[in-house]
Amino acid sequence: MRKTVVIGASLNEERYSNQCVRLLREHDIETIAVGNKEGKISDVEINVGRPYERKVETVAVYLSPKNQEPYYDYIIGLKPERILFPPGTENPEFYRKANALGIETEEACPLVMLRTGVY
Repeated sequence: MRKTVVIGASLNEERYSNQCVRLLREHDIETIAVGNKEGKISDVEINVGRPYERKVETVAVYLSPKNQEPYYDYIIGLKPERILFPPGTENPEFYRKANALGIETEEACPLVMLRTGVY
């Protein structure tokens, strides 16, 4: 089964990270939400820590580049196949680190990808 970790998950339904979690679940994709406030999005609990996960296909990053740095080791440790950077989260420094370890990086919006069937 496909698994996605959403970093920067928000309880605010207007935030794209929240919409991403909901849309992933609508597509029956196993979803792990990581944020800074406990709560629930759809049927997904938001983790305020850094839960260990295995067999992660995708990490979707919904943090500004300056807020991504504390998550570098965590995200790389998940050993995802790819990391998606929606508009506003682009981070060439992190791309280089991930790519050097064989992790694919894409500047792409998971919402658009899911809605157009290219996720």
